[in-house]
Amino acid sequence: MDKRIAIITGAAKGIGKAIAERMVNENYTTILVDVDNENGEKLANDLGANARFISCDISNENGVTALFDAVKNEFGSVDVIVNNAGIIRDNVIWKMPVEDFDKVVDINLKGTWLMCKVAGTLMREQQSGRIVNIASRAWLGNRGQSNYSASKAGVVGLTRVLALELGKYGVLVNAIAPGLIDTPLTQKLPENVQEKLIEAQPTKSMGQPEDIANAVAFLCDSNTQFITGQTIYVDGGKSIGAGL
Repeated sequence: MDKRIAIITGAAKGIGKAIAERMVNENYTTILVDVDNENGEKLANDLGANARFISCDISNENGVTALFDAVKNEFGSVDVIVNNAGIIRDNVIWKMPVEDFDKVVDINLKGTWLMCKVAGTLMREQQSGRIVNIASRAWLGNRGQSNYSASKAGVVGLTRVLALELGKYGVLVNAIAPGLIDTPLTQKLPENVQEKLIEAQPTKSMGQPEDIANAVAFLCDSNTQFITGQTIYVDGGKSIGAGL
């Protein structure tokens, strides 16, 4: 079987790492994209010949263009893009510096848009492709995350627009909205905060990065042909309840 090519942003650790591992297992040649060179290189080496690392700041247009040029020159096409890279800079709005708003939107929304712009152009030409944008349950609203929630709401809107624009070219575009996931970020929270967050979950549990990777694999599977423009919540049911 011909190798399929997948690009995963924010792939060095956490959810991105789990997605990269799953895509390699699904027989994709997987391009790991991150600004964390040390962890990115290590993961690519650990995953073997079907993985490679490319350092790229997705908020930089020239960097994104160079990334796709390199992949296209070597492999000729791109089958899957998973836009996972993102950052948080939490604070209540009256204490949030403008630069923290700008930085979060620049990476989470503009960076995703840039990746989608170049990927969408390429996939339109090749008449096939899958784009999966990692949003967040927080797009529904979280205290202290006016920048992050706004950026992820933008990702959901972007996903819907691209599904309309690219659908007739054989390109499916969907989003995944993770909830409380056991990542290095959540592990840094105080234990009492973790307990409160878990208690607010209908499942009374925290998800694993592999839960997100499973949803990505489903959306990219060749048998999944009639789903586009959707946001799939992987959040233990939190999106159907009241916020904490």
